[in-house]
Amino acid sequence: MSTATSEQTKFGPRKGERPLGGHVTEALQTQRNDFWQKGPLLTLLGFGAFVVYVHFRAFMGTEYYAAPYLSPFYSPLVYANPDFFAGSPTFHSLMGNLPQGAIDFWKGMVGWLPIALPLSPAFFILLFPASFRGTCYYYRKAYYRSLVGSPAGCSVCPLSSGTYHGETKLLLIQNLHRYAMYGAVAFIFILTYDFWLALWMPVDASGAPWVSNAVSGTDPAGYQFGFGVGSLVMMLNVVFLGGYTFGCHSWRHVIGGRLNRFANGNSGSTGLTYAIWKGSTWLNERHMPLAWISLFWVMFTDLYVWAVCNGWITDYNTWSMASGQ
Repeated sequence: MSTATSEQTKFGPRKGERPLGGHVTEALQTQRNDFWQKGPLLTLLGFGAFVVYVHFRAFMGTEYYAAPYLSPFYSPLVYANPDFFAGSPTFHSLMGNLPQGAIDFWKGMVGWLPIALPLSPAFFILLFPASFRGTCYYYRKAYYRSLVGSPAGCSVCPLSSGTYHGETKLLLIQNLHRYAMYGAVAFIFILTYDFWLALWMPVDASGAPWVSNAVSGTDPAGYQFGFGVGSLVMMLNVVFLGGYTFGCHSWRHVIGGRLNRFANGNSGSTGLTYAIWKGSTWLNERHMPLAWISLFWVMFTDLYVWAVCNGWITDYNTWSMASGQ
């Protein structure tokens, strides 16, 4: 006969109490005999690498455009900063060049820092995808395990031995996910537009590939259609991010999960809504691999643009073939 109190049944054993079933109570201890630490460790290393890289590139504020490719970390490009070489396509930005007064004001604010800190357009962009991924149901499980050990794995005793409160108090911010999802969906269309632009090489009046307006001082005279390795990289970025976003639990709920039935009273047809919901369900079943693939591919896309911008690698494309370069 069970002797558990109603509070123990609801919240689990308190500190110092013996849990039902004889489970271990020491932090990070378990009766499992497999290498359970592998998952949390790989997650910690993967997250850590991504966070470090994203912050480094965002604070650079430069070298995010290599015609015709724009880094996804800077898309949509809010403004172009003419103070910095390679990454100031005025024609690609929403607000044109940043006013000189704003640049001078920013320099005055950060002038005491030991390193130059540009007013990076990425500061205005990364907040939106970060809020979506940071509150994602899958990522919550991943970083709860790898960062705070709550718990570190199935049947592994958590680091914290106090009362379990769930996602309450400060963690109520996780409810932002259902709203951040709309911003993430908008970004899929923005990045799709960037892929479209990646098919059109800006050229000068002579028909030669256009160079940064920080050098030429002018915007392109026209555009030539073509395709490059960078175009493929940006296309796959949209595919992977779209697969992750449209497999999201919140998106799946919006497009069909909230309905009691799909047929609208017609038992012979389930309709378009059901078909879309089924497609989202297929993606949802692959949410974990898509989360990781899209995370590292968006980082790789930025790295590719950065490398081409600096001449570290050659972007093989039809424009170079046409010009004989």
